[in-house]
Amino acid sequence: MLAHVLDAVAELRPDLACVVYGHGGEKVRESFRDRPLIWARQEPQLGTGHAVMQAMRQLPCQGVTLIVYGDVPLITAQTLSGLVASARENKLAWLTDVVENPIGLGRILRDERGIVFAIAEEKDASPAQREICEINTGFVACPTALLAKWLPSLSNENAQGEYYLTDMLALAVAEGVTVETPHPAHGWEVLGVNSRDQLAQLERTFQRKIAQRLMTSGVTLIDPARFDVRGALTCEADVSIDINCIFEGNVHLAAGTSIGANCILRNCSTGANTEILPFTDIDGAVIGASARIGPYARIRPGTTLADEVHLGSFVEVKAAEFGFGSKANHLSYIGDTTVGRKVNIGAGTIVCNYDGANKHRSVIEDNVHIGSDVQLVAPITIGKGADIAAGTTVWRDVPPGGLTLNAKTQITNSAWIRPVKKK
Repeated sequence: MLAHVLDAVAELRPDLACVVYGHGGEKVRESFRDRPLIWARQEPQLGTGHAVMQAMRQLPCQGVTLIVYGDVPLITAQTLSGLVASARENKLAWLTDVVENPIGLGRILRDERGIVFAIAEEKDASPAQREICEINTGFVACPTALLAKWLPSLSNENAQGEYYLTDMLALAVAEGVTVETPHPAHGWEVLGVNSRDQLAQLERTFQRKIAQRLMTSGVTLIDPARFDVRGALTCEADVSIDINCIFEGNVHLAAGTSIGANCILRNCSTGANTEILPFTDIDGAVIGASARIGPYARIRPGTTLADEVHLGSFVEVKAAEFGFGSKANHLSYIGDTTVGRKVNIGAGTIVCNYDGANKHRSVIEDNVHIGSDVQLVAPITIGKGADIAAGTTVWRDVPPGGLTLNAKTQITNSAWIRPVKKK
């Protein structure tokens, strides 16, 4: 959640960003060790005003300070930018919204002229004030010099025994400072997360936003409600995505790509007009154009598939390269292997790439045909145009051309009597 908020703030290009943290915050700091953030610990935790006090020593004296919340993940940069703009020229800007159900939220109090003069927290509000539907979102932009002057005047004489940042609004009014109250463009921008139920609801809102953006750009989503992006998904024209697909990390789908139902794609890309059939798992792979993958295929990291490669049902590929037009259509494991062009790999073929301690690479050159139920014991090289007979175990390099097989004897015992179960 905090990452989403920080991403929105970063679009404003602030001079610095200070995160106030408390219980369990060291884990948060560790998660953001690669970001240029300043950290301020709040201990004990005595309210929102007290939290901002912890950050004040980190802030420059000039400029505008923007106060945001780490549990309100869908706030947009556009709304924050407007809030900051409203605070310039020594104005206090307080983001408010009008909601149908204000229970649990601070109410915006206005005089008969409609001018804001205070905020009442629900536990301190009168019955009449609790009927007000304009609420405090908590997002504030304030000239830093004014913030530094008002914070020491906050009191904790309230039902919670905390220092409310909202009391600062009354201090501004008392000094004749103009208070601006812009609204967010969308109500969901200011919804916070205090339970797993609220988190799940905001997640669906977030996914719906992504789905709408993709469909506007020309992507077909069979059901936008059954679709999850957990990273960054970019799509070119005429991409089609069926239900229950999950996209993690950075995924790019080229024009005309079709994704079947129940697929998981992580940190991968496809070429134009490639078809990913249902229940396929692709992780860390680069797939060429007009390829056909699945159903029930598993493509693991380090794999590169050229154009028109076909990988079928229950085929697993790891750290392998497939040349143009090569196929493994059934029940195979191809690991740590370079596969040439126009290779056909039969059902049940596996590359035995692990000796119990180390992985070994193999090479299958162009136009090789491999029969069913073949074991390729790495490291080996199979020469160009070779044929490998069904049921063969290959443990030595195979020269180009010809048929390679293990010598076998097949006999029939005509006197054989099938055993029967004893009574």
